Amino acid sequence: MGARDRLIDSAIALMRCNGIAGTGISQLLEHSGISRRSIYLNFPGGKSELVAEATRTAGQASSALMRALIGSTDLASMIAAFPGMWREGLLTSDFRAGCPIVAAALGRSESPEAADVAGETFTEWENILADRLEAESVEPDTAKSLATTIVAAVEGAVIMSAATRTTAPLERAAKQLSELVALHTGKRAAETRV
Repeated sequence: MGARDRLIDSAIALMRCNGIAGTGISQLLEHSGISRRSIYLNFPGGKSELVAEATRTAGQASSALMRALIGSTDLASMIAAFPGMWREGLLTSDFRAGCPIVAAALGRSESPEAADVAGETFTEWENILADRLEAESVEPDTAKSLATTIVAAVEGAVIMSAATRTTAPLERAAKQLSELVALHTGKRAAETRV
């Protein structure tokens, strides 16, 4: 893995735990093992450009995962599986690691570009979910509203889980979202053991 990719991976990891304001150049250097010169060779715009690219990379990876999961099961079942997908990251980080896209959205004063990329990512997630809901016979306006509700509730539940140091908010939100999607699609979530 080259210096650019190592810096991006480090930025994502640090943003998940420290937000953008708490992700400084010295932390990036220490975490990545890369020289200061490499940051500015790869990211002439400095930290702001690096965290924007990290946000873009994390968003693309999450979008790809979402598309893959949606392609393999119905949406209600996918949503029911969300707690299991987040549990390990929350537990292994002692509830410090959240979503890097949320960190970017909240870091507008540090990197307006990263916050803009976060907004684009949230919109992409809404569109992925809305398209799947429409494919499951949900009317377009309802599909868009439901997709917004899913993204907002899951992201909020991850934040609440980190704050309360328990995955219970995420599990409750996923259960309700799964049931809500099932009401609109007529498909019940498969039993998910996590």
